[in-house]
Amino acid sequence: MSPLTSFSTSPLPEPLPEPLSESPSGSLPRPLRVSLLELPLYTNTLPLASGYLQAYALRDPAVAAGCEFLVHAPTARTPVAELVTALLAQDADVYAMSCYLWNMRRIKEVLDELVRRRPDACFVLGGPQVMNHAAEYVPPELENVLVCNAEGERPFHALLTELLTAREGAAVPDFTRVPGMSFWVRGELLTTDKPARITDLDEIPSPFAMGLFDGGEYTFAVVETNRGCPYSCSYCYWGAATNDKVHRWDLERVKADLTWISEHGVESVFLADANWGALPRDVELTRHLVEGKRRTGYPMMIAIQAAKNRPDRVTEITEILVEGGLLTSQPVSLQTLSPQTLEIVQRANIKESTYVELQLKLHEKQISSYTELIWPLPGETLKSFQAGIAKVCRTGADAVVAYPQLLLRNTPMYGTREALGIETVRVDDPVAEADVVVATKWVTREDFQAGAWFYYAVISLYNARAAFHVARELDRSGVCSYEDFLVRAADHYRRRTDTEICAFFAESVRGLGNYDLNNIGKVLHMVLHSHRAEMDTLLGDFLGEQGWLADPRLRAVFELDLVARPYVYREAVSAPAVPLSQVRIVDRDRYRLVVDLPEAAVGALAEAGFVEGATDPGRYVVDHRGRRKMPYPRHRSLEHNAAYCQAMMNRLRDILPSWRAAAVRDRVLDAS
Repeated sequence: MSPLTSFSTSPLPEPLPEPLSESPSGSLPRPLRVSLLELPLYTNTLPLASGYLQAYALRDPAVAAGCEFLVHAPTARTPVAELVTALLAQDADVYAMSCYLWNMRRIKEVLDELVRRRPDACFVLGGPQVMNHAAEYVPPELENVLVCNAEGERPFHALLTELLTAREGAAVPDFTRVPGMSFWVRGELLTTDKPARITDLDEIPSPFAMGLFDGGEYTFAVVETNRGCPYSCSYCYWGAATNDKVHRWDLERVKADLTWISEHGVESVFLADANWGALPRDVELTRHLVEGKRRTGYPMMIAIQAAKNRPDRVTEITEILVEGGLLTSQPVSLQTLSPQTLEIVQRANIKESTYVELQLKLHEKQISSYTELIWPLPGETLKSFQAGIAKVCRTGADAVVAYPQLLLRNTPMYGTREALGIETVRVDDPVAEADVVVATKWVTREDFQAGAWFYYAVISLYNARAAFHVARELDRSGVCSYEDFLVRAADHYRRRTDTEICAFFAESVRGLGNYDLNNIGKVLHMVLHSHRAEMDTLLGDFLGEQGWLADPRLRAVFELDLVARPYVYREAVSAPAVPLSQVRIVDRDRYRLVVDLPEAAVGALAEAGFVEGATDPGRYVVDHRGRRKMPYPRHRSLEHNAAYCQAMMNRLRDILPSWRAAAVRDRVLDAS
């Protein structure tokens, strides 16, 4: 037989492992104890996957009468010993574990120890990291460990039914009767046929309505209102249902679930539909969320994955959420601007013009947004990546976020990785199992690192606004394009690792630090707070090296950047570390500066839309108070502060200063 054999219902010729342990003689059999383990990223996360599995299984009276369910959902960073102790204390007969990229190493450690300590129990792994990869995660000798290869509700219910039937008959379970599973039998990996996907999602009862989450204290929840995605982007495995018809839960049932979340004080919600705004009812559901916030104060924040080709509806939804106090920024998921790459990753049917239109609409309504890219997707070259970012900067995007390309299991790209020349490096993380793409047929490892350096120039000079106006002026005047400016800046950074900022960039490039979103936050923390003076000097050295500061107009715009660069925390403003010759600071209080600006600086502000109708030199008040900024929390860790800074970059308009022409004799009042 082949090492991977498909079965439907045929029985095994020989027995499987011993049956599950029986109750003491003369006592009633205890229920089959089922432990559901989730290891999310955030504390107090509502265990939605466990709720679905339990709710679907409990439709069966035999399961309801014969099983007892226990849920354990601490964060993925919980120590192994602590996890194992808690799970052993549950004394479960079945341990079901949800496996994702962000928790797989920790899951493996926990599984190894539990199997050693509880060889009589049954273990089942599910989730996108293990589906169709049983041989990689389960050694042949572990015949009591199964891997689910399908949408989990039906296989999990069938597994519980088989275990109950086997226990009732004092027999060994026959896993070949369980659909969508892989498991080992006497050195051979067997795989049963996958069940059909659930098309009527209301077959899955609401775990909210069933009371399965009652009594829990949750601050974060993932919510689905539908399953499926009509697109087939080759790098994506959204819910194991890409390139699939979208199936919906009943509208009133979804509203009731969202009401439960609001009434139980859940602070943050991620709407996990692949394309929020694709359906007209999404507008109605968005209004329902805002109404819940109005009545109860919760949720306090919503995150969405916006529809790809519905800019008008997405803009309407974003505006509703912003006005309702539930959203402060909206991602624009462009991913790449390379036509070749769009074809290769099967994304050419999503129009670039749609994203440009969405960005412009959000800009018009003064709603923060950030453009998302991925580096390096197949087909993307270093030049096309740099040119794409330059184009995004030229459109006036609030911020650019370039995520590292992760090679995800079960995606079309994973199946063609060799043909695409994909090389990966696993991130050094004790919990996650993330494989970062560091080379393709179009990008060498040296190109990959050059792209990473280029992006650190983007974060510091464009996103953090260290050289926002001067780069814009150089590009507009034809002296130096955005692309060349950022390439030159990246080269300068690579030669300036004597500075703490550039040394951090170098270490991040070497260690794939940008895999961690907080890495970007650390850059913001340094450039806009802890190393602000060093950034002033570093930028001045770079611009001087290029010969640009000899031009009085460019010198004036550079000095504008020095006084206009935002503060990420609510803190007192400071004078730049570089002497000013074109811009003059007249006065300042805690949060505001009064400055005399030359014509070039005023023109740059007007051209970028920060002041209206002004071209003449004059006196201006720049107010750095911003919105929703928090004071610098000295007692907090850098990781905590970096997470805050990362969030603030995504809603950049909240930290940008405001400008107004100073009145006659205008002096700044003491804000204290």
